[in-house]
Amino acid sequence: MITGSFDPVTSGHLDLVRRSAAMFDEVWVVILANTEKKSGLFAPDERLELVNAAIAGIPNAHAMVYGGLTSDAAEQIGASVIVRGARNATDFDYEYTLSLIMKRFAPHIETVILPTSPEYAAISSTYVRDLLKFGCDLGDAVPDGCRDRMLEIMEQKKL
Repeated sequence: MITGSFDPVTSGHLDLVRRSAAMFDEVWVVILANTEKKSGLFAPDERLELVNAAIAGIPNAHAMVYGGLTSDAAEQIGASVIVRGARNATDFDYEYTLSLIMKRFAPHIETVILPTSPEYAAISSTYVRDLLKFGCDLGDAVPDGCRDRMLEIMEQKKL
């Protein structure tokens, strides 16, 4: 199980899904609908559409939106491992702390933190949101499978 806001999905996210799919029989991308934030750039259903388009070529990868605790999502789909990516030491520290919190909620669930592939280390959802907001070329920051739809959604939001 890979969790996050995926607002929006990036090439780094897709790389993490591909690498996880090579290690596990089944991978779930769980889009957490964060109720603490007012709203993201993309609505949860739009994020699900974009993630599904990005992972379409990975037969053992699936996606869903979940509005509750990560531990509850894991229980619902029967996940025993949460995979998280870390672009740098700051990300690793954050992910490590989250893994300790997860152990309190679900001691039987392990967290695996994978270092980001070097070519994606500077790509984040924040970076992609900025590219979209300012009409910049997305380059290799987003998966080809969802690029056109992402741009269509952004164009609709400008109306």
